[in-house]
Amino acid sequence: MFTVLTRQPCEQAGFKALSRTPAIIALVVLLLSVVVLVAITVIQFHHKEVLLPGLKYGVVLDAGSSRTTVYVYQWPAEKENNTGVVSQTFKCSVKGSGISSYGKNPQDVPKAFEDCMQKVKGQIPAHLHRSTCIYLGATAGMRLLRLQNETAANEVLASIQNYFKSQPFDFRGAQIISGQEEGIYGWITANYLMGNFLEKNLWHMWVHPNGVETTGALDLGGASTQISFAAGENVGLNTSHIMKVSLYGYVYTLYTHSFQCYGRNEAEKRFLAILHQNSPTKTSIINPCYPRNYVTTLTGGYIFDSLCTADLRPGNYDSDDVITFEGTGDPSLCREKVAFLFDFKACHDQEDCSFDGVYQPKVKGAFVAFAGFYYTASAFNLSGSFSLNAFNSSTWDFCSESWSQLPLLLPRFDEVYARSYCFSAHYIYHLLVNGYRFTEETWPQIHFKKEE
Repeated sequence: MFTVLTRQPCEQAGFKALSRTPAIIALVVLLLSVVVLVAITVIQFHHKEVLLPGLKYGVVLDAGSSRTTVYVYQWPAEKENNTGVVSQTFKCSVKGSGISSYGKNPQDVPKAFEDCMQKVKGQIPAHLHRSTCIYLGATAGMRLLRLQNETAANEVLASIQNYFKSQPFDFRGAQIISGQEEGIYGWITANYLMGNFLEKNLWHMWVHPNGVETTGALDLGGASTQISFAAGENVGLNTSHIMKVSLYGYVYTLYTHSFQCYGRNEAEKRFLAILHQNSPTKTSIINPCYPRNYVTTLTGGYIFDSLCTADLRPGNYDSDDVITFEGTGDPSLCREKVAFLFDFKACHDQEDCSFDGVYQPKVKGAFVAFAGFYYTASAFNLSGSFSLNAFNSSTWDFCSESWSQLPLLLPRFDEVYARSYCFSAHYIYHLLVNGYRFTEETWPQIHFKKEE
């Protein structure tokens, strides 16, 4: 059972525990947003310490498959009602791709961090640098790299560790977190930001809010996607997808699952691989999800060098092969073809199943959808809560446009993203409707929100 209790100084409670027991490691590896410092600093510790008034700081690097983001947090040094109340004060996106892209040149990873870390040093008073904990947690991109080339993954982590040991902060490690941990931490993050765990009463003391329902979390990254929500008390506990999580003295029963290779980027590579597999010509391929009149060339390595497409790799494959994809902007055919990425039949019409035969209780209550979910909806001028019909209508309108019209529709035009929004929308539809089983009635309970 995951247990998050009351706040203690991070140098005492969270990170020293990492070297002691695997159970503690599972508690504090990484929370991907504001609650990271809650989980790191709120682990129960038996020797209490009286802290002087002032602020303390912590730094977390969220190393996703597509990019790395650096967060700076602060919280009162003195205890406030024995609770972990933290706030994000700074955010910096590391230039370039995620750290897993450095598998062949791990020595170059530190160069990518340098710009953000210089800014971080300016955000935290110099006399507090040495007492500021810093931690990096890597997600699905590094999980895939470790499966594909464990030596390369270890070398990337070693390069990161060497770099941060030379920095003026209290470096507490770099780890690859599991998909289940990523799902749980995403759920904690969403609910912490929404104030579902703590609120101030009339006496300005932090208390547990009465009658507040928690919110489910939907995360769509580049290499994996996660769903997490509070399941009913009557749900069976004899499955690895059900976890008990204790926060501030309250126990929550969570369903969580992470689908590896179902992140947006890896899913699109698998989609291109399927189109290639089913095309009579292997060098010029029609893609109904690319905009009409859009033509691009991709290398075989771009599509097939991923572990997620290994089973679709042709026998005579050459990573230098050039493949041309021509878009037809056909939303109906795109939706039909994208469905082949999922094995919906494996559930045999069971109600407690999503896809690929994975157990899932019925979704209930409100959800927040972030990362790839938000950015795709935002491209269609949708955000917050809206109907499934509005999503489908916007998808059809966007996917029917020609390539030349997209720069006029998108406030920030980027070729790689623009060509793929149609695929992303149909992919999200199948994932949420045919996979997670959201309906026309429950879809409006999903709140598409940008990560703060």
